[in-house]
Amino acid sequence: MRKLCREILVSLILLSIAFLAEAQTSKFKVLAMAEPGGHHIAYSKRAKIWLDSLAAKSNFTVDYIDHTDPINAVYLNQYQLIIQLDYVPYGWKPEAVAAFEHYIKEGKGGWIGFHHATLLGEFDGYKIWPWFSDFMGGIRYKNYIADFAAATVKIEQPKHPVMQGVPASFLVEKEEWYTYDKSPRPNVEVLASVDESTYSPDSKIKMGDHPVVWSNPSMKARNVYIFMGHSPILFENEAYKTLFRNAIFWAAKR
Repeated sequence: MRKLCREILVSLILLSIAFLAEAQTSKFKVLAMAEPGGHHIAYSKRAKIWLDSLAAKSNFTVDYIDHTDPINAVYLNQYQLIIQLDYVPYGWKPEAVAAFEHYIKEGKGGWIGFHHATLLGEFDGYKIWPWFSDFMGGIRYKNYIADFAAATVKIEQPKHPVMQGVPASFLVEKEEWYTYDKSPRPNVEVLASVDESTYSPDSKIKMGDHPVVWSNPSMKARNVYIFMGHSPILFENEAYKTLFRNAIFWAAKR
């Protein structure tokens, strides 16, 4: 009888250890969306290496998809954070559109968007996604610096959790710098903007007021858009990596 009790006790202890180990293995789950090709693929490949390394060190997991076919409400329920590494806001399956909008509006998890997430307009035969445009501050893509430019990004909200440890300004060595039909500022909380006077080489493609990092507080989901996301050399930039890292842990919190 004692032997049986010991065996049961040992089994319970082992089960408890296994349960705790599993619970500690993954603090949260991330769904990362990245396009399968195109001229942003080098950035996405480098981002995956960096993300996987951070996930291993920080006990979270990342699943990657390059199309929206699997996305529905049930599928998204398993994730505490969605990252659009470089994924366009058009061509999504209707069920994915509905599930994503619900996820963001109801705060089912957090969201981080990069670069291509504001390619809002009529592209590849698809119409603009009005809800996503409103989510991004009511903007529409207008133009970009095709031959690239270096520029200085200036932080506007240094006390925001996403900006902790990020210097007051930092240089981005190579970027396309999208412009929009208007500034999103009236409809979002701007966290950082690019100083267009620092473009090198200079460019006539300017907005004046040019936000590049912002959040939409009208949504229940913690969300942040970070424009910079074209070149893999961004992952040699400590300020950028700190911004990305902060965004992950802030947005993943409910």
